[in-house]
Amino acid sequence: MYIIITAQKMGGNYSQSSVDFVGYLEKENEGLELRDMEHFFNQYGDEISAEEVVKEIDGNTAKLKKKEPKFYSITVSPSKYELRKLQNNSQDLKQYTRELMKDYVASFNREINGKPICINDIKYYAKIEHQRIFKGTDKQVKENQPYASKILQFKSEVRNIQDGRLNGNIKKIKKQIAKLEREAPHQQNGKRIIQGMPKSGNQSHIHIIVSRKDTSNSVSLSPGSKHKASEVEMHGKKVKRGFNRDTFFTKAEKTFDKTFGYKRNYAETYKAKKTFVKNPNLYFSALMKLPANEKALAFKMITKTGLPAIPNIPTSQAQIALRVFKRLRRGAEVAIKSSSIGI
Repeated sequence: MYIIITAQKMGGNYSQSSVDFVGYLEKENEGLELRDMEHFFNQYGDEISAEEVVKEIDGNTAKLKKKEPKFYSITVSPSKYELRKLQNNSQDLKQYTRELMKDYVASFNREINGKPICINDIKYYAKIEHQRIFKGTDKQVKENQPYASKILQFKSEVRNIQDGRLNGNIKKIKKQIAKLEREAPHQQNGKRIIQGMPKSGNQSHIHIIVSRKDTSNSVSLSPGSKHKASEVEMHGKKVKRGFNRDTFFTKAEKTFDKTFGYKRNYAETYKAKKTFVKNPNLYFSALMKLPANEKALAFKMITKTGLPAIPNIPTSQAQIALRVFKRLRRGAEVAIKSSSIGI
């Protein structure tokens, strides 16, 4: 499970309207019949229009300054292992979103009128998407780039020869192009992966837009708060503040597991990912102590999905973890091959 919380920006400034972001989330509906479209929803409503989402989010920003976020984006991306547990992607993920947002409010150390905030205190809208495309920042695209550049150069030569600006053997050049296409390290369905190519497999994920202000448009609720849980004195009164991301991420996993009966492997837990960052040796020590089948699955997950990732990992710690991982990877691959488990 990968969950990312971000304040929406346009360049260096926070977005003053949700219209562009909402429009971006409507892209998958283009060209689809009404029955095949995915609509916005919230805790109690379905088939909410994009226009209503923009109106409600943009109209709920009282007293927020231009330099303050007006709304936050929460992107929830279940792994392929988690997605396999779902019976109906859209309905199951919608159900999960509504439970997840209860975990979201429970992670605030805030009160409204002397009571802890509840699900009815937040204004959010969500949408399920089923497609992803390769971006220029993806590892596959970046590592294929030298091949892409050479192919582009050869294609330019072919056009110049065809137009009489250059002498050369077009047939020979096309063979070189075909060779480069095959040799590119990252392929999908027999084709070189390029920017903009749709990713294969189940890519279902959730986008959530949540207002910075509560439903009364009077209380600011920021999941970007640097304060986990504390009290501060304001105007002679003690006020609770903070949002605990660790609590939110941990609850999100437990809610998914409980909702769908998912048995989570240690390697895919938020706790394990944090241990990986803070103490790589302890992380791999814990992996090696797992029962044989669980250990084999853990190593397969690691090699298939890459290193555990946590937002904002300090570079030095990530480099340390990478070195440790490389030393142990050979042993991990042996463990996978020697196991009878099939994924």
